[in-house]
Amino acid sequence: MVTGASAMRAVQPTILSSFVGNRLLQSAHPLHQLFGFHPGSKHVSMQLPRKFSGLTNLLFNGRNVDTVVNKRKRLRPGKISPQRPVPGHIPRPPYVKSKKSPGIASGPEVHDEKGIECMRASGRLAAQVLEYAGTLVKPGTKTDEIDQAVHQMIIDNGAYPSPLGYGGFPKSVCTSVNECICHGIPDSRALEDGDIVNIDVTVYLNGYHGDTSTTFFCGDVDNEARKLVQVTKECLDKAISICAPGVEYKKIGKTIQDHADKNRYGVVRQFVGHGVGRVFHADPVILHFRNNDSGRMLLNQTFTIEPMLTMGSYNAVMWDDNWTVVTEDGSLSAQFEHTILITEDGAEILTQC
Repeated sequence: MVTGASAMRAVQPTILSSFVGNRLLQSAHPLHQLFGFHPGSKHVSMQLPRKFSGLTNLLFNGRNVDTVVNKRKRLRPGKISPQRPVPGHIPRPPYVKSKKSPGIASGPEVHDEKGIECMRASGRLAAQVLEYAGTLVKPGTKTDEIDQAVHQMIIDNGAYPSPLGYGGFPKSVCTSVNECICHGIPDSRALEDGDIVNIDVTVYLNGYHGDTSTTFFCGDVDNEARKLVQVTKECLDKAISICAPGVEYKKIGKTIQDHADKNRYGVVRQFVGHGVGRVFHADPVILHFRNNDSGRMLLNQTFTIEPMLTMGSYNAVMWDDNWTVVTEDGSLSAQFEHTILITEDGAEILTQC
């Protein structure tokens, strides 16, 4: 596929969370009212509530995105292998049978003691799978080979790879290389020396989803890329550190954007964190940039925080596969994600080994 407008199209949000930035069931508004995009245009913008008046220019036009010089080769789509089978005895999430994107479920994911233990188990498995996947990142490894290994490890542990079949997603993990912001489809492309790659793992174990991602270095990565990845991880860590019962969700976005701005990085707006547990995507929608959204964290609640930072433009364009989302200017993007549990003392990270 050639690069440029002829090879790209508008980011029409069909997935939720970092799987999408919308409030499908929470607001009951159709997608075209929540996102502004026009036929023939490759851009997408969020339709912010009126209460954001005065912030819109700051949020969407606050960075000079025309100064990025990209010396790397732009990504090209590779060949996608057939969908991998899952043994019949492994329970599937409901959306697999329906083959429809279920949207964001109304209401937060708040758990009793049994539910918390189930969330810990699914989070622990997701973390172990992600850790293993990271060991495969080296020059010459195909992202489809990472998908194969992830798929096998998940089903070997009696779990289902949550992305597989979600709204038609054809693979068991997302692999987002270099300028890919999120939802990269594993394919025949081999990783190259100097690449950075985000691997996003979600498992469905005993009826609960655990969701996590990390950006890994492939071979000899330059200092600029290393700093982007480091600051993105710091944004996640700082955001988790302020979480506790009663804290406003909007403090997450402020914390992330304050640190990103300090280091002169863009923060992707179109994709968000989300409640997670018995369903893949639930309330609340977690915005990673400054906002005035209402709502406060609840004891025993689980949700993801998953900031995506860019070296240049934070505007997103989507490939013709309807999934792969890349930066408009080809600049690098990095992401980290954890599923957290709100506890009496703050927040427990569920997706760590």
